[in-house]
Amino acid sequence: MNNAETIKIDLVGRIDSTNAAEVENSIMGQLNGKSGLPVVLDASDLAYISSAGLRVLLRVKKSNPDLSITGVCTEVYEILEMTGFTEMMNIEKAYRVVSVEGCEEIGRGANGTIYRIDRDNVVKVYKNADALADIQHEREVARLALILGIPTAISYDVVKVGNSYGSVFELLNARSFSSLLASDPDKMDWCVDEYVKMLKKIHSTVVPKGKLPDMKEKVLSWAEFLRDYLPEEAADKLVALVKAVPQDDHMIHGDYHTKNLELQNDEVLIIDMDTLSVGNPIFELGSMYNSFQGFSELDHSTIIKFQGFDYETGTEFWRKSLAAYLGTNIKAKIDEVENKAKIIGYMRLIRRSIRRGETETEQGRAETEYRKEKLIELLNKTDTLLFNVNELEVEALLENMPEVQLFIKEKLEKEGCSPRIQRQIDLAVEEIFTNIASYAYAPDKGNAEVLVEVEDNPLAVNITFVDNGVPYDPLAKEDPDLTLSAEERPMGGLGVFLVKKTMDDVSYEYKNGKNILKIKKNI
Repeated sequence: MNNAETIKIDLVGRIDSTNAAEVENSIMGQLNGKSGLPVVLDASDLAYISSAGLRVLLRVKKSNPDLSITGVCTEVYEILEMTGFTEMMNIEKAYRVVSVEGCEEIGRGANGTIYRIDRDNVVKVYKNADALADIQHEREVARLALILGIPTAISYDVVKVGNSYGSVFELLNARSFSSLLASDPDKMDWCVDEYVKMLKKIHSTVVPKGKLPDMKEKVLSWAEFLRDYLPEEAADKLVALVKAVPQDDHMIHGDYHTKNLELQNDEVLIIDMDTLSVGNPIFELGSMYNSFQGFSELDHSTIIKFQGFDYETGTEFWRKSLAAYLGTNIKAKIDEVENKAKIIGYMRLIRRSIRRGETETEQGRAETEYRKEKLIELLNKTDTLLFNVNELEVEALLENMPEVQLFIKEKLEKEGCSPRIQRQIDLAVEEIFTNIASYAYAPDKGNAEVLVEVEDNPLAVNITFVDNGVPYDPLAKEDPDLTLSAEERPMGGLGVFLVKKTMDDVSYEYKNGKNILKIKKNI
């Protein structure tokens, strides 16, 4: 069959040594006098090809460079693939047709939805109708993840589903974490532990250069997009915050939520790998915030439709997971990192609503304005998107002392710190934080940062206190004269003295407008 732009020729039955010459003559006859036009060989009815048939295809290709072969069955495609023909010409495989009508939805991601099609298999159906390139990309990154030690499922087949394509995976009797949480609330803590364990495994994986896209570039494009929709000062700060995030070659999933974590025969697997990239963990946490909070913040029914459990369950799971990931139950620390994640999350939601035309409706405009207000509010009190699991920032108020001491205690307990040394550190922390809370910003208020670092050889803990208050060197004051009587001794000065006597090292510096006091204790 010919048209003005393409010559189509059918390949039927078998092409082997017995009929290769006849087939070649037929093809060349149909191409005679039509040089320069694209040629399509339709292999929908071709069941077998031998090396003799491959030589025919090669000669046709040499005389007709713009050659494509379509509708190739699996058996013939395997022959073409192993002999390198799929690399030298455009060859389209024939895909079996699968219906997902009435099938259980077990997962949903940014680019597709996963259905269980039978007891052993699931299919991911892509939103993009022209998804073959997306499928190939996901297969490649999933293989890379598996090689790097991330437990995942690899697609073994590509199928046609409606007007799009799907990848088929073997997931025998697997259940998503969303399903587990919805059906058995008592599994909450177990799901949190396994969810965070997998997340830390992903984030600790270093990816070879150039193997995965850089998430920072995508997030920066979101920030630049919002320049036309935010006040100039807020937009400038948003872009600057993203730019300040350093390059990072550690893996992030990009769409890490409970529908993409599967329990199969006591093994936890992560699926939906097409969003894999590299970057700072805050980008991942922003996406996670949206999955459990952001998308459903204004309409709590959204999470029920998406995850299968209610908003309260999503909130509990998110906060517990964030606490476990950070290794602390200190509310101030969890709130600090959540607020940074919200900046990423709100930015993405605002951009998404604008691009989808949702702001053309009254409800859509109201939701977008709400998120813009929240984003601007967060930007006004955020100086960095980075976070350190060993650092706590709190308002310098005496009522926050217990949180500071508990945060430090959590870190020390992991090192087997003795009760005596713990008491000495508690005393030093109380004296230092009391001074900051009482004098650093008086009569105003401000924040204090507390950084806990453990070093080896010898084992020691270093605790750094930072504030932006008035410059003050507590070590410049002379030690009290302990020989004086009670009547002669002046009030004050004992707190810093106790710190110096109980710690192995104490130092102070004023740098970049900050008071920085460090204490060290061998443990």
